[in-house]
Amino acid sequence: MDVTDLEDTVAGDGLDEYDDEDLVAAPEADDLPPERYLDREISWLGFNQRVLELAEDEATPLLERANFAAIFASNLDEFFMVRVAGLKRRIMTGLAVPTNIGTPPQEVYAAISAKAHELQERHARSFNQSLKPALRAAGIQIEQWADLDARDRARIDDVFRAQIFPVLMPLAVDPAHPFPYISGLSLSLSVRVRNPRTDREEFARVKVPTNLPRFIHLPEDGTDRMRFIALEDLIGNHLHELFPGMEILAHHAFRVTRNEDVEVDEDESENLIQALEQQVLNRRFGPPIRLEVSEDMDLTTLELLVRELAITEQEVYRLPAPLDLRGLFQFGAIDRPALKYPRHVPTTSVSLLPSEASPETDVFAAISRGDILVHHPYESFSTSVQAFIEAAAHDPNVLAIKQTLYRTSGDSPIVEALIDAAESGKAVLALVEVKARFDESANIRWAKKLEKAGVHVVYGIVGLKTHSKLAFVVRQEGGRLRRYSHIGTGNYNPKTARIYEDLGLFTASEAVGEDLNRLFNELSGYAIEKKFKRLLVAPLHLRKGLIRLIRAEAANAAAGRPSGIRLKMNSIVDEAVIDELYRASRAGVPIDLVIRGICGVRPGVPGLSETIRVRSILGRYLEHSRIFAFEHGGDPVVFIGSADMMHRNLDRRVEVLVRIADPEHVQELQDYFDLQLADTTSSWHLDGASGDWARHSRDADGALLDDAQDVLMSRIAARRRSDLRGTRTGALPVILTGELPVVRDGGGSRRTS
Repeated sequence: MDVTDLEDTVAGDGLDEYDDEDLVAAPEADDLPPERYLDREISWLGFNQRVLELAEDEATPLLERANFAAIFASNLDEFFMVRVAGLKRRIMTGLAVPTNIGTPPQEVYAAISAKAHELQERHARSFNQSLKPALRAAGIQIEQWADLDARDRARIDDVFRAQIFPVLMPLAVDPAHPFPYISGLSLSLSVRVRNPRTDREEFARVKVPTNLPRFIHLPEDGTDRMRFIALEDLIGNHLHELFPGMEILAHHAFRVTRNEDVEVDEDESENLIQALEQQVLNRRFGPPIRLEVSEDMDLTTLELLVRELAITEQEVYRLPAPLDLRGLFQFGAIDRPALKYPRHVPTTSVSLLPSEASPETDVFAAISRGDILVHHPYESFSTSVQAFIEAAAHDPNVLAIKQTLYRTSGDSPIVEALIDAAESGKAVLALVEVKARFDESANIRWAKKLEKAGVHVVYGIVGLKTHSKLAFVVRQEGGRLRRYSHIGTGNYNPKTARIYEDLGLFTASEAVGEDLNRLFNELSGYAIEKKFKRLLVAPLHLRKGLIRLIRAEAANAAAGRPSGIRLKMNSIVDEAVIDELYRASRAGVPIDLVIRGICGVRPGVPGLSETIRVRSILGRYLEHSRIFAFEHGGDPVVFIGSADMMHRNLDRRVEVLVRIADPEHVQELQDYFDLQLADTTSSWHLDGASGDWARHSRDADGALLDDAQDVLMSRIAARRRSDLRGTRTGALPVILTGELPVVRDGGGSRRTS
């Protein structure tokens, strides 16, 4: 395809406007090898291993190490509940087919199990042998009952009787009491007791309460130390109070993970909300897929659990106590700034600062002056995105607001603003994605609240999740209607915006406004149209548009013109996109991928992907933005948006990418790639032959390499100071957001999307 064709398409009437035949067939004489993909499940475990490496790294602030260890545990729980559970279900039902790398599903399951065992054991060792001693050295001690003296035990006895004993519920197992249901992710104690009167041994289960702190703060001992004891350790040493008159023979901790994915047949469900509510209720009754037990559990107890839970030996994980290290999130609340990342308060984008003539920002006037690109959490979400929605809600000239909501916070100011707008008589449309995994219940609650306030709530198109991040405002100005748009890479969630790295574009572009106007109408109707000017929209044409851009780069390379592809995303496993990258690499196109999570690409393989490099960056913030940059013969084309290169994003979701039009914004994103890909930046490098990731965090002399997120914080702050000096005179105001300091890291967590 001639590059001039692409120029006309990108700049003019619709990047998506081409016939399906354009992209049906791969080039002739294609000889891509069958073993060209990395397995997605093993790749995901590699991602979680990178999270674990941050927990192990002594250069990471101590309480952040504890946070990373908790993130690792939380990530692995979700992996089992969804990915492993789904694979096991397909194997058991006979529906499983070989993976895209040709491996039988049973072999994939075995490989996942082996790697998961290895990582869980490494995680437990790291906590007990490295992190726990380091916490102790810093005056944060996790004690065991055996370590407490008589005075400590007497004082904690009072705490147990007053605050813990009343909420415990021992459940016996005998002919009159069948084996109890063990809910997913709940921590329990197995208890074997002997009745002195009958000399019979009995089994009981005690659930460790989830509404109490995971680690109980021990009474002060006159020192500066903070001391804790695991809740199950405390309960286990007070079992005589739960089973009076019985002889306690043994007790052990165990934990069950269940299949907690939700499946709803929308075609068969007249009311999607009711169907989802029932499925969420049923979720906790899914079949067990993992049993974690303390390594000292006796064989009699273990055999009973395996038999009653109907799991295999392969699904048993023997680990040193304590189990369920998600509880380490608790230590993030400890007020020890020296043991955390330095405090960072997001600043307001210079484009959204108030003028000298007015103490308040006119958001719409600012956007009217030109596109605004914001980078969270370095730049404030509350003074940009939240301010945009709140301004629209209260502006009497605003006639309509339309917005997608995939995930939001429990006390969302965004939702409250939409409610205020509806109650003031504005036309408000909220597309609430009630199928957002693990947030279904929260989104159902929001949907009902919005409906009661008069907001038009829709749930998108049957069979598709609406994952795009869109806000659209119609405002009356001077006798005509003006359209204002926001398209982002992250959710409209003020809380996660403090810990997720994301991008957002504000624009008053007529082309974007027309695109979003039509798209929202189609989302609340019955179809997705393909004709958009600055957008690429899934499921119909996003993949095709990207493939067309990739092929244009290959044509440029073949013709001796400047070429290059740089992509940043959470995951890439889509075979069609990967194959086009391989073909572009064979044509000589330099290709750089920055992938946080799953990567199916094999970089650096002779004859296949010699020009492809893959990097991964994890840090205090969760790298969440998606950027797609193409050299385009020296006139770069750059998109941002919500889509990863996965089947679910490209085929089963409504996703949107928007082309960045402002040359300064294009250069800003190119500079961002330069930073993340620099040899002086700390990152992980993927070996295409083995599929292993190697960390590069120090130079040849042992000095730490640059942290990309720290560098970007400094750059944005410096740019802001420079811009202020260039546009203002006199004393410079200090603009703060009032947002909480960032104390939680973004290596990965359940609600990533």
